[in-house]
Amino acid sequence: MRNYFLRRLLYLIPILIGVNVLTFLLFFVVNTPDDVARMQLGAKHVTEEAVVNWKQTHGYDKPLWFNDKAQGLAKWTDTLFVSKSLSLFQFKFGVSNRGRSISREIFERMGPSLALAIPALLLAMLVNVSLALTMVFFRGSWFDRVMVVVCIMMMSISGLFYIIAGQYWIGKVLKLVPLSGYLGGWDSFRFLMLPVLLALISSLGPNVRWYRTILLEESGKGYMRTAFAKGLSPMQVYARHLLRNGLIPIITRVVALIPLLFLGSLLLESFFGIPGLGSFIIDAIGQQDFEIVRSMVFLGTLLYLVGLMLTDLAYVWADPRIRLE
Repeated sequence: MRNYFLRRLLYLIPILIGVNVLTFLLFFVVNTPDDVARMQLGAKHVTEEAVVNWKQTHGYDKPLWFNDKAQGLAKWTDTLFVSKSLSLFQFKFGVSNRGRSISREIFERMGPSLALAIPALLLAMLVNVSLALTMVFFRGSWFDRVMVVVCIMMMSISGLFYIIAGQYWIGKVLKLVPLSGYLGGWDSFRFLMLPVLLALISSLGPNVRWYRTILLEESGKGYMRTAFAKGLSPMQVYARHLLRNGLIPIITRVVALIPLLFLGSLLLESFFGIPGLGSFIIDAIGQQDFEIVRSMVFLGTLLYLVGLMLTDLAYVWADPRIRLE
């Protein structure tokens, strides 16, 4: 097991390098460093001297991939790509094109993102799995059929509709919660109630139906019949055996959401004015701020890969057969 995880750790490096190369390509295929300088300076008639000064100040004055003016190995290392990439692997994200520390921004915005994402994830997991388990328990009944139809209807509705409708009816018409904004401490509860509720509602359709399919497949296996033959009650069989054996695909689905815990929800944070990492990424893309975009892509990739490793550990805990192997 130790050798396996050491290999997985070594796999992180080429994957992170590959993602970094793709991000660099996608950004500078559209814009050159000169275009970035003119965009950040914001003036209609920017002088060449101002462009050169901005590039030197922000480290964009080097060649992209190959420096023919350097000597030896420096021809490949004294480039814009290498100088911008090495700092990422040292977790030195530098400053944005507007001069603000990216690391400080991440730490300041991580709190609001986690305050929104963690309750939304935990509540969605509890409600979705409970509903799916109940549907399997009463499979074939009117409750099961009605819930399947409701799930399909909810899957057909865009998440953007829930956000706009929730803001209008609950925030504007009923005035139960603020429409947008954020305050720290206990006051954040009022601002997060509606986004968390909408995140739960938008997840019901696809997640409940998917969990139902997984649990329904498990319910027809031999160990279920054996458990019933032993005289266990249906509640014991479903809670202790069915749910435990259905945890592996559930864990896999949850791990895919781990980066969102830290990177935030793009739509919810943007529409509700929550100063989290999701809105941070949206603003950076709109401003063509390569420093922020590359840092957040690198961080998101790293979190996702770490999440996959944690999934393997969770598999060992959930399935004793893997532990024995």
